[in-house]
Amino acid sequence: MSTNTSSPKSAGNRVGSVQCDNTTLHLLKANDYVANAIRERLKDVCVINVCSSPGSGKTTLMQETGKLLANDLNISVLVGDPETERDAIRMRDVGINALQIVTGGMCHIEAQMILQALDHIDITGTDLLFIENVGNLLCPSAFDLGEDYRVTLLATTEGDDKPKKYPRMFLTSELMLVSKSDLLPYVPFSVDAVTKDAREVNPNIEVITISTLKNEGIEEWCTWLKEKVKQKKESRLQTEVK
Repeated sequence: MSTNTSSPKSAGNRVGSVQCDNTTLHLLKANDYVANAIRERLKDVCVINVCSSPGSGKTTLMQETGKLLANDLNISVLVGDPETERDAIRMRDVGINALQIVTGGMCHIEAQMILQALDHIDITGTDLLFIENVGNLLCPSAFDLGEDYRVTLLATTEGDDKPKKYPRMFLTSELMLVSKSDLLPYVPFSVDAVTKDAREVNPNIEVITISTLKNEGIEEWCTWLKEKVKQKKESRLQTEVK
């Protein structure tokens, strides 16, 4: 069905806001309100917003992650694209519970789309919910979707200058995945340079270099995910005890 339309942390800088002389001017209050409602609704689920440019390998990574963690975690995916259900079909073909969010030409997902989509997908028992955002390094960075963590993929084919060109995306991400590492011998891309730039924007960002084709870095990625799910569950238990 289509709908048209990290311990876990708060929204941090991923709000629709502009900093003006130490005064935060909120431009997307309605979106932030809905995002908080999503957090309350998904308080037992670890939610990860996966962002990137088009063609960075998000969907392939989701497929491989679902297959590798099938025995460890119950995973669901909400997939955002301007048109078609192709990516959700790819997920379901490998046994992943998935729903396509068709944005109708919009270059990002908004919180109200996620809230509506949750009424059309059964996530009972889900440990980890991926939101695969629309391919775009600009617009999605401003929209809080109620996630616990934001992960940004940067493919080696894109060039290593993106963190400084699109700083808000990397500022609001907990993890940068340098994807398609198998192409490093053939493209002018420096992992050291992109890591340096990303950490000048966000000193706390973690970096993992991956290749789904060569299975490089995927185990480290899966370990990172399992740890975040564990932290969310432990945080939830501590809250209940209090």
